[in-house]
Amino acid sequence: MNNFLKDIVKESKNEYAGVVADGVEAGDVSTYIDSGSYIFNALLSGSIYGGLPANKITAIAGESSTGKTFFALGLCKSFLDANPDAGVVYFETESALTKDMIEERGIDGNRIVMMPVTTVQEFRTEAIRIADKYLEQKEEDRQPLLFVLDSLGMLSTTKEIEDTADGKETRDMTRSQLVKAAFRVLTLKLGKAKVPMIVTNHTYDQMGTMFPQKVMGGGSGLQYAASTIVFLSKKKDKEGTEVVGNIIHCKLNKSRLTKENSMVDVSLKYKGGLSRWYGLLELAEDAGIFKKVATRIELPDGAKLYGKQILNDPEKYFTEEVMQKLDAHAKEKFTYGGEV
Repeated sequence: MNNFLKDIVKESKNEYAGVVADGVEAGDVSTYIDSGSYIFNALLSGSIYGGLPANKITAIAGESSTGKTFFALGLCKSFLDANPDAGVVYFETESALTKDMIEERGIDGNRIVMMPVTTVQEFRTEAIRIADKYLEQKEEDRQPLLFVLDSLGMLSTTKEIEDTADGKETRDMTRSQLVKAAFRVLTLKLGKAKVPMIVTNHTYDQMGTMFPQKVMGGGSGLQYAASTIVFLSKKKDKEGTEVVGNIIHCKLNKSRLTKENSMVDVSLKYKGGLSRWYGLLELAEDAGIFKKVATRIELPDGAKLYGKQILNDPEKYFTEEVMQKLDAHAKEKFTYGGEV
């Protein structure tokens, strides 16, 4: 039977087909992209050392001004910092980014390509062309690559542009089908190439129910294609009276890897991007490793410190032993095999 199944695969000429024991092409997740935040890694993968699945689509969604672009840029910075030979292809639809905005956030402008796209068709064509070119390279010669689409909601269609030019105000009802078709092709190609993709999108309140819920716009294409969907909301992060960034509340709306509806807060600074250690104090308290005593934190050795003191020198207090316990607790807390 085994030889028969292998013959089926060979004769099918399907580049993605294979016997499961040999691995599922474009399906298995063997590596992760460090997000730059331990707690966000845990939310996405169930491990503080994990992160974004290296061959899947991750959607970052939220209302206007919730920091989706800022958050995506923070992930780009972490990706490039962790991979000195890596590159980013940034499909930009809002004409909102400038060279200064990118470089002021510490992102190496020489390793990010800004690719303005206007329509779903243009995005699909360019993304597939780049993915195919990447796959033409020998696997050992491929350097890490990240795709970003910011944002899906602003993509028009060829018909919509033509109708506008003709003075028509009709809506293109085929847009959602075009989006779905684009992601159908891209999902497999990116999976085979092991190229992660971040897509930002807007959300709105779904009316007509007793309790309105946040849903993504743009049809069901991204909803089906994305391995992970995170909904964002934010509040200002201040040091004294100065606003230094945002605290981003992240809720897992969909995940094929970790528990849906899990929530964490991450710190996103205007200078420096995502905070590596933010959120670990709360995780350590939840695990019983640290204890909250009034306004201070009691450490395993009995010392009592303010949370800010710990975060000012995190490597001193988050020892290797503590980090191992946190990673084990993250698996219990965020994955389906856990009991928390």
